[in-house]
Amino acid sequence: MYLGIDSSTQSLSGMLIDLESGRILQEASVNFGADLPHYSAPSGFIPGGSNGEVHSDPRMWLEALDLMLSRLSAQTSLATVKAVGGSGQQHGSVYVDDTFVSRLQSLDSSGNLFSQLSPAFSRATSPIWMDTSTGRQCAEIAAAVGGNSEVCRITGSVAVERFTGSQIRKFFQHDPAGYQRTGRIHLVSSFICSVMSGCHAPIDFGDGAGMNLMNLASCQWDESMMSATAPALWEKLPALAPAGSLVGYIADYFVKKHGFAPECKVGVFTGDNPASLVGMGATAPGQVVISLGTSDTFFAGMTEPHTDPRGFGHVFGNPGGGYMCLVCFRNGSLAREALRDQLGLDWQDFEAPALAVTPPGNKGNLMLPFFGPEITPRRDFDGPVRKGDAEFEAGENPPAQVRALLEGQFLNMKRHTDWIGIKADCIRLTGGASRNNGIAQVAADVFGAPVERLSIANSAALGAAILAAVTDGCDMATLQNMFCKTAADSRVCPTTGVDYSHALCEFAALLG
Repeated sequence: MYLGIDSSTQSLSGMLIDLESGRILQEASVNFGADLPHYSAPSGFIPGGSNGEVHSDPRMWLEALDLMLSRLSAQTSLATVKAVGGSGQQHGSVYVDDTFVSRLQSLDSSGNLFSQLSPAFSRATSPIWMDTSTGRQCAEIAAAVGGNSEVCRITGSVAVERFTGSQIRKFFQHDPAGYQRTGRIHLVSSFICSVMSGCHAPIDFGDGAGMNLMNLASCQWDESMMSATAPALWEKLPALAPAGSLVGYIADYFVKKHGFAPECKVGVFTGDNPASLVGMGATAPGQVVISLGTSDTFFAGMTEPHTDPRGFGHVFGNPGGGYMCLVCFRNGSLAREALRDQLGLDWQDFEAPALAVTPPGNKGNLMLPFFGPEITPRRDFDGPVRKGDAEFEAGENPPAQVRALLEGQFLNMKRHTDWIGIKADCIRLTGGASRNNGIAQVAADVFGAPVERLSIANSAALGAAILAAVTDGCDMATLQNMFCKTAADSRVCPTTGVDYSHALCEFAALLG
């Protein structure tokens, strides 16, 4: 058996896979809000942060890890787990002092993780990917290295508020004594991996690229970015290493408390997006993943680390080798739900009759589908922009409104992923809205590629489990063929004769 651990924004999950049967054996999860209400984080983060600040309590992640493993070990013995892999929400950072490793190595299995490791935190809370409070620090970092185009060339992304580098700079500026006390700055992924292995774990290339600190070409920390961020940062960051490479063996605490074998290996963890790329079976170029969630996300494997000239997309390391791109669209389900509620519809109306009675191309009725500020493109909208016949522009004709929203979302996605230079052979659709056949059909038509839906919900945990097996010497492609299977009757092919080239040009002109 191999164990994948996924520490996401709202929960911490574990998944056990068995290579002999090719099955997922067991899963267990801890929801931070429901299971650990004493942290007052109903959605996994501390509410009410000022000026865009969004933090989580790292003790919550430790308590969740113990609880998840207790639940998993109650279902099945963990003694035959050969290796552990993992993923963590990208960009979040954890700050520990020089006592951290000695505390890890002297953990008492009759106690718990959070109380024994709490004294090692040099920063009480951890900024996570939702934090947008570091605009000034981003500007300072970009100015120091010659502008955002240079930041993007070096690191794969422009300086981003949510990324780790600007969060480190803010900590150094606002609490220099706390920064001085910090012996090591971990990402969520490398922090959980360090706890599991009892030593300072490396950061992998996929997660490391989401910090605005790693040089994409060399896959090493970049001297100019480090110097622009904070002093002596070289001394405080872990080494960089490929995901799935061996860190060591599982810490004695987990052997005694949760029943692991001492020879269980621990591999380098990665970020949740690179792990999802693995778990969706899409690490090879040509396989595209579109995740339809609160925000929509497009990601795919790349052979070369070329970057988005518009500065909206991101390039990370790919656990399968090479690189991966990621582009996030804020107006995902937020916009779909807003239109649904405005028109008094339900989700079935997004399949039939709306899409059944309107043709692809929507008779020229076009919508910029933004019901609030968007990050791709980075612009403030306070409502959608409509262009078409008078009835449509007045917000009437619900079927046309539904099709225009969906076509607009996928046209915007296609427009802002053209820099990748990849023709999609197949699109793997995931997320709650992916189950809607009408939405899947629009995606297939706009991109001109077949759409498949995976039969598994937690692709990040599956990717983490596959990486655990890779740590033990297994072949990733073989594992993906075994576990990353599409759901029965999930394939949707593009409609014959439909071409959205003209609509894409019209959409780009309307966008300006």
